[in-house]
This record gives sequence, structure tokens and C-alpha cells, in this order.
Amino acid sequence: MRIIRHYEHGDPSVLRLEEAEKPQPGPDQVLLRAEAIGVTFAEVQRRQGIPIGGHAGLPGAPGGDVAGTIEAVGEAVTGFAVGDRVVGDIDHSAYADYVVTGTDWLIKLPQGLDAAEATLLPSPAQTAYHAIREAGRLQPGQTIVIDAASGGVGHLAVQIAKALGAGKVIATAGSQAKLDFVRELGADVAINYTDDDWTDQVLAATDGRGADVVLETVGGDVLLKSLDITATFGTLVFYGSASGDIPPIPTLALARMKNVAGFSLYAMLYNKPDAVTDGLRHLLELVGSGQVKPVVHQRLALEDAVKAHELMEARAQLGKVVLVP
Repeated sequence: MRIIRHYEHGDPSVLRLEEAEKPQPGPDQVLLRAEAIGVTFAEVQRRQGIPIGGHAGLPGAPGGDVAGTIEAVGEAVTGFAVGDRVVGDIDHSAYADYVVTGTDWLIKLPQGLDAAEATLLPSPAQTAYHAIREAGRLQPGQTIVIDAASGGVGHLAVQIAKALGAGKVIATAGSQAKLDFVRELGADVAINYTDDDWTDQVLAATDGRGADVVLETVGGDVLLKSLDITATFGTLVFYGSASGDIPPIPTLALARMKNVAGFSLYAMLYNKPDAVTDGLRHLLELVGSGQVKPVVHQRLALEDAVKAHELMEARAQLGKVVLVP
């Protein structure tokens, strides 16, 4: 089978297409024939040498969200069988024709859901959903700001926030095409965060009070400015650092009765499994009803993994970049 690996950190060209033995499932594992592999920005950063999640070791074999068909099951596997179409978050060696994975967090694909669209369910959709609901505790009628709203997580967050009853969704993005995109998804206000006065525009859109919930995944100066536009008694949810820069948060800013909540999907998976199960059920209902529509920006062949990472680094995607073996 084919697999993508890298043996040094650097630009996308370090990714190599190689031949490898087809893996075999161990106890409590299944073997998937990959139909689609969602590319995540965290793996772009690990390839660059940034230790997202605490690791960026070598040799590297990027992880991703993989949708496919079960071809073999290991001992003690229950609830899944050969022929089931599933999707899951694979933390290593995901850019391949075949992958093995445990079954704890596998999701059976709803009838008729496209494999490439399904790759948004394991981490992007669940991150957006729980960052809004569990960490941000968004209430119906409240205002939410979603930074980087045109990306894999952000475009889903816009739709999920609307579905959960947000009174006003303010989406930020970095180009006119992206602003048009998030408006089409239902954003009430779209603001270019490259504008010097983007925070003033947010405050103007909230009558000067700021947003009840702010989802922030850029880091750096955007993180600090996002705290400025968080309303009194509001919550800033920090769930990533696309810039690779995580500045210290000034404690005095919190004295204005603002809250900062960190979010990690893995923390949810291991500490609130019942909430994850309930959230997934709700997400599948939202997708099935058309209230939330996963958007695939581009489908690329497995051998085009370099191009996929180039797209991600250029911040050129509207939605998700997916590899199709």
C-alpha cells in the first residue's frame, strides 16, 4: 500500500509517498480501506516542527480524519463488522490506502453521507460543537464571534452557532472571498481581521458591549485583541494557535469579569464521554436536516499531499481539504 511520511521538518516538499506493508488490526482494532482523509492544520504544524499536542517527532506520518470501509476486525471488537462504513480521527499514519484504529471513537457513517464530507465529523465538527456549547456555553439569543471562520472548524462553527440559537454570528476571515463564503453560510456580520480596525468593527456590531462568546484559534495578537472584544461576563474560548504564537494573557483584563476557557476535544473525549455521545447524536441530526453542511474545498489524490499542505499553509481553503486515495 501507499503511505505519506516525512523524515525531516520543513516545507511541504519533505512529504514523501512510499510503499509499505498493509497493517493488520490488533485486539480492539479495525482495518479501514481509506476513502477520504481530512487534512488538519495541526499536522501542517507538526510537519514544520511545531509540537502541537506535545509531539512533532521524526520520522513523521501525519494523522487525520479518515472515512472508509472496514476490511478486517481484530479480537474483541464489538459493534463493528467488515463492510461497515465509518469515520474516525487517526492520530498517526492516516495519509495511506489502509489504516488501523481503535473503535472507541469511531462513527458509523449515516446513509448517503459522502466520505469526503464525513471527514469533518470526527474532529472539526465535534470541536466546533463542543467549543461553542461546552466551553463557551452559548445561550440562545447571545452574540458569538468566530475567528478564522472560513476554515475546516470555523465554517462549521458558523452553522452550528446559528443552529444552537445564536442571536448574532460575527465571522472574521482574511479575504473578500472568505467573507462572502461565511455570509453564505449564515454569518450575520463578516469582518476582515486584516483590517487595522477589525476590533472596532466588532464592537460597533455589538453596540459597544462585545460578544458573549468568542472562538479563537489564531493566537498571537489576534488572541489578545479577541479578549478586548469579549463582553463583560462573556467567555473567550481558546482552542488552537494557527500562528504558532501563544502570548501570556494579561490577568488584569480578566478583572473586568471576563472568562477565558481552553478547549481540547481529547479532554472532552476522555473526561465527558456522555456529552460527546450526546453531541454527536445532535450533530448527525443537524447534518441530516441540512442545518449544518460540511464543505469540502478540494479533493486531492493521495500523492498530492504536498499540494494539500501548501493550500493549508497559504490559508487558501474554504472549508476542508481532503485527500482521496
